Amino acid sequence: MKLKFTGGCLCGAVQFSVKDEFKAFYQCHCKQCQQLTGSAFTSNILTAPSNIEWLKGTRNVTVYDHPTRGFSKSFCTVCGSALPFINKNKTTLIIPAGALNELPDLKPQANMFTSEEACWLKPGLNAKGFSGFPE
Repeated sequence: MKLKFTGGCLCGAVQFSVKDEFKAFYQCHCKQCQQLTGSAFTSNILTAPSNIEWLKGTRNVTVYDHPTRGFSKSFCTVCGSALPFINKNKTTLIIPAGALNELPDLKPQANMFTSEEACWLKPGLNAKGFSGFPE
């Protein structure tokens, strides 16, 4: 079992490590997560705020706090990649699963806000697949 996982943004300006002490793995289908990512849902791994160590580029991390809903988003100011952030009540570190360089041996435990699920998600799962760009 790994003791730590590393991660960062797409351009490499921000890097972090996180202890392998994960509490949960959720996929969120809320409209805000769809807007923040441009995708059908987010995949987030939860852990304690003390489990992260920023290795590089903290000056390139910006946090957006939604003014009326209880959520935030952290991202790289250079490339826009999603990065870990602490929830508003300071109890949980939320790690976008795709920000990790290698994934822990976890599977999503639950899907949240399924009532807001994108109408194109399920039909898209049955669409033709390509190993790269379609020709």
